[in-house]
Amino acid sequence: MSNFSRRLLLIGSMGLLLAGCARTVTLSEGASVPLWPEGPPGAIANMPPEVTEDRIPFGTITRNVSTPSLLVFQPARPNGTAVIVAPGGGFHLLSIENEGIAVAKWLNSLGVTAFVLRYRLIPTGEDVAIKLFQRIAKRAEMDAALAPLRPLVIADGQQAVRHVRAKASAYGVKPDRIGLMGFSAGGALAVWSILAQDKPSRPDFAMAIYPGLLPDPLQAPAGAPSLFALAAADDNIAAQDTNRLAQAWRTAGLEVDHVTYPAGGHGFGMKQQGKPTDAWTARLQQWLDAKGLLSK
Repeated sequence: MSNFSRRLLLIGSMGLLLAGCARTVTLSEGASVPLWPEGPPGAIANMPPEVTEDRIPFGTITRNVSTPSLLVFQPARPNGTAVIVAPGGGFHLLSIENEGIAVAKWLNSLGVTAFVLRYRLIPTGEDVAIKLFQRIAKRAEMDAALAPLRPLVIADGQQAVRHVRAKASAYGVKPDRIGLMGFSAGGALAVWSILAQDKPSRPDFAMAIYPGLLPDPLQAPAGAPSLFALAAADDNIAAQDTNRLAQAWRTAGLEVDHVTYPAGGHGFGMKQQGKPTDAWTARLQQWLDAKGLLSK
């Protein structure tokens, strides 16, 4: 076992020991809109009740999502651009605050209408931390756990884009200015959705922030949207996948802006760490502005 895998299991074990410190919370921000009003396609067997809680070492998370939805965040001065934000969490949980709500509020400050996507997840119990890190350390175990979930996650990502585009007028956004943004597992969701090559659900631009669990080999489809891909060089989980993703876009002759910071690790989201990755939001703002997505 590598030193990296040992560190992951140690963190997971600490999370299990501290499970008693988990505190259930209620999300009070963002209007909730069901993603599948008639019920989602497919089903997840033996899903425990959904819970949102403060849990070490993740912060505020949501687990056991079986009924997907969008949390809607409207800016004070909308500019017509929409971004769907898919938080990460290894498909075992959603980092709903750090990679979801906090991101949506930042996008609102730019005039962007934001939607936090609560997509379906692998069923988990109080041992969620150790299960997650065990599977991250052993890719075969993660792939086996993900196999029944993957088509449901792709469907959720595609439906989110379809919903926002169909309701663009009601949300005050333009149907050709809809972006899909994902962190870690959420980044995988974004990429998987694009690779499915379903034109009605294709976003107009995409942002993959330290995406992991990407297919190998990876081939970008014709007509794929422009891409912003970002990770830290010392991210042992997603740096290589981010590099492969950017290279796939370049090989296909597609527009890609690949940003690598020397340090910052994985899962930083909106947290300030005193590391180079603290500047990632400013870099993404520049990209959005250069594409004309921050002007009416």
